[in-house]
Amino acid sequence: MNRIPNVNYTTSHHLCTGCGICKSACPFDAIEIGVEKGCFRPYINPDKCRNSSGCHKCFTSCPGVKVELNSGPAELYPDVCHDDLIGNYFKCYSGYSNDHDIRFHSASGGLVSQFLIFLLKKNYIDGAIVTRFDAESPLKVKTFIATTPDEILSAKSSKYGPVHFGEITKMVKESDGNRFVVVGLPCHIEGLRKYEKLDKTLRSKIIGHFAIFCSSGRSYYLTEYVCRERKFTTAQLKDFSYRDNGCLGNMVATYEENGEVKIWEEPFESYYQSLASFFVPTRCKLCMDHYGEFADICFGDIHIEPYVQDKIGVNSVIVRDKLWHEKFAEMGRLGFATIDEIPAQIVNKSQPMAKVKKNRNYVFGKIRNLIGWKSPDFETKSKSRITIPYIKWFIASSCQHFIGFHKWLWWLLPYVKVKVKIKNLKL
Repeated sequence: MNRIPNVNYTTSHHLCTGCGICKSACPFDAIEIGVEKGCFRPYINPDKCRNSSGCHKCFTSCPGVKVELNSGPAELYPDVCHDDLIGNYFKCYSGYSNDHDIRFHSASGGLVSQFLIFLLKKNYIDGAIVTRFDAESPLKVKTFIATTPDEILSAKSSKYGPVHFGEITKMVKESDGNRFVVVGLPCHIEGLRKYEKLDKTLRSKIIGHFAIFCSSGRSYYLTEYVCRERKFTTAQLKDFSYRDNGCLGNMVATYEENGEVKIWEEPFESYYQSLASFFVPTRCKLCMDHYGEFADICFGDIHIEPYVQDKIGVNSVIVRDKLWHEKFAEMGRLGFATIDEIPAQIVNKSQPMAKVKKNRNYVFGKIRNLIGWKSPDFETKSKSRITIPYIKWFIASSCQHFIGFHKWLWWLLPYVKVKVKIKNLKL
């Protein structure tokens, strides 16, 4: 009897991250990625699936059910420093691109875009797997291989919506290049690392794994509601960015109305902070990997003093791999970027969600187990225990999730979301 399930186990227990790695891993093309309540979800064609014959590559590659958060990074990055929140790391930095346009129009300091452009210009890589908003895509996103600086810049800034890597195997194997880096969220990198153990060709072609700090994902319902509240629809969008024009940045939506192109712009904090928890998928509330512990280099914000005084943008960076550190440091030496080494404690201070995810999300998993629901296994422990405050937090979070994922309840959002004064910068 086959004892290992396929990825239907993941979706049926609401543990899917929507990363799409399962589709890439399936050797029989039995999985399609569809949309369910604003999230990407795998759908298996039972006529093509060979799980009963012992395949189960989709489940083996899935980061939704199990992530070896202790042994995995320890194997990848031995003989380096360790921090309880960051995991294994070599050095930490703050910094920004020395190209003003890149720095101003990218999230934080633009170091992700700048580093990728540097790697291309130095011929260290053949391309970078990145994601951009795309008017031709049903969810306005498209993952592709960028091979020029302009293509890199087309993928700049935060997406705050579903992104899947379901075509990554096809893209990489059909490409002429042999040296690619991939930029993704922690769950993308987790799944990709698992899949690479099964696929030697993919493992040899992807030479770098870069992660973006992630407090949690968001369903596409966030974008839909944000647009609806501002009296236009996602169908009208011509271009969209959640974070553009400086530090933290503004949402900038270009849309067409009655034949006229219009632009809506407002501060990131005014819409995001009030709605963030309502559109968070279930699995994201159980994640314990904030920093991308399986990635060679990880990038995020650093909005604490004195960096918060900067109005253009500054990144924090965690470098785990010593070889990639050489290239990152070279970028600084050659004047492409300004980087300064900082203690790990500064990074942690600037990322309070890292501690929340290591503790609260761990407890949320224990609460789910207590009531008979499945939770992911992160191969790690926390000192936090189930307490009344955590139970209240779990209930409140579940109620917010229920409202956010049921459109017929969206009329409640103006009354129950956090009240944040919106500064309308519509042009």
